[in-house]
Amino acid sequence: METTLGDVWREVLSTQEEPERWIVLGAAVLALAAVLFTPVWRVARNVVTIAHEGGHALVALLSGRRLTGIRLHSDTSGVTVSRGRPTGPGMVLTVFAGYVAPSLIGLLGIVMLMSDRITALLWLSLAVLAAMLLMIRNIYGVVSVVATGAAVFLVSWFTPSEVQGAFAYLFIWFLLFAGVRPVFELQSQRRRRPSPQSDADQLARLTGVPGTLWVGVFALVNLAVTALGVWLLLF
Repeated sequence: METTLGDVWREVLSTQEEPERWIVLGAAVLALAAVLFTPVWRVARNVVTIAHEGGHALVALLSGRRLTGIRLHSDTSGVTVSRGRPTGPGMVLTVFAGYVAPSLIGLLGIVMLMSDRITALLWLSLAVLAAMLLMIRNIYGVVSVVATGAAVFLVSWFTPSEVQGAFAYLFIWFLLFAGVRPVFELQSQRRRRPSPQSDADQLARLTGVPGTLWVGVFALVNLAVTALGVWLLLF
């Protein structure tokens, strides 16, 4: 039977049953393992970089800056370039957004999961990735975003609702947990190889507040969001 656009739209807007408890818990364990097990983390961290740079890009646009491009690199670093005032609240918020974006996106995803909008969550993720793809300015970045989008699309289009639910919970658990580790990696890198281009050191120049304190703020925000997310999903 032919699938119409109306059928797709109704499916996206429909609600799906929450997976069984053991699936939710299993997804949490797998997501935490992906963050803690370094060989897996090196690959999975690309998803975090997409969320990180997406956070910079979104806040840049919301603060009135002009977004000119995003680059994602094979070492899981990235850069988002925007034009506008080099100082001021808009610039501060744009720089600040990156390290807290993955955890906050995870929390937003939890709100959708609690409303049983599993398919809508997956398709919203696809829409965000498609919009971000328009601003990617290097080949690796294109490959990274397309590969992530392809995985989400294949699950959302070709698998039953039970598989979609398990995948969605795994995805959101991962973002929730994965927001924390890069903050500690940032401070470790700052100790070994200080870089004036790190987000914390850019914020230090913009505000006069030491970079180490900004790292602490990143950590506090992400740990608090993670704790809230765990409570919402498990209790």
